[in-house]
Amino acid sequence: MRRRVMCSVAAVAALLASAGCGGTARRARADSSPIAKKHSPVVKEQAHHTPVVMFLGDSYTTGRYGQIPELTYAADTARTLGWQVILGGYRGTGFVAKGHVHKNFANLFTEQLAWRPAPDLVIVSGGHNDRKYSPEEVASSARQLLSTIQQTWTENPRVVLMGPMWGGDPIASVKDVRDALVGVAAEQNVPFIDPLREHWITGDRKEGTGNAPMYILHDGIHPSTAGARFISTKLVADLRKLKLAKP
Repeated sequence: MRRRVMCSVAAVAALLASAGCGGTARRARADSSPIAKKHSPVVKEQAHHTPVVMFLGDSYTTGRYGQIPELTYAADTARTLGWQVILGGYRGTGFVAKGHVHKNFANLFTEQLAWRPAPDLVIVSGGHNDRKYSPEEVASSARQLLSTIQQTWTENPRVVLMGPMWGGDPIASVKDVRDALVGVAAEQNVPFIDPLREHWITGDRKEGTGNAPMYILHDGIHPSTAGARFISTKLVADLRKLKLAKP
């Protein structure tokens, strides 16, 4: 009797296994079927690219004497937009002006930036120190610089030209420089950002007018740390309008 019961149990177990009632074998076969593979969710890994952006400019961009580069508007712009940033240029320089290093933007571009791998975006900002030169001379140098930048890398990074900044209401000669740069940007089909026309900094620090007392140092020229942050908010807004926040 005991042997008959054991045989019956074995027979039932064999029947369940052949019918797939255990479930595990059936699920394994179902998961490996072509239909299941077709409809199963697939997680795709997307490569993340952090934009590399180069700035070329004067003391507004690279920092005044004694200022660390991390506190400039350029660095703050990069932090806001999540860029990897490379700062090029030097205080007192410009498209024509050579400053204390006896080098203009073209010289500094060649020495500091041109040999590096291609960036996603190059922002050239200047003109403040070119106010002693004729607008025609500034335009000629700016034209040549932009052409050089556009021909340096086969990847053709985007280029933005940003006009001169001023520690308040600008004088006539710096407006002339700005106008010359506007013309060059149009010729080269390069976006132009105009801090003077947009009135980023207004008034006069010494007279206590406009926003200059809040954002400009005692020298009446350079932005304070708060001023650099303010300038970066203006630049970020313009770059977003140009759809260049993620170049």
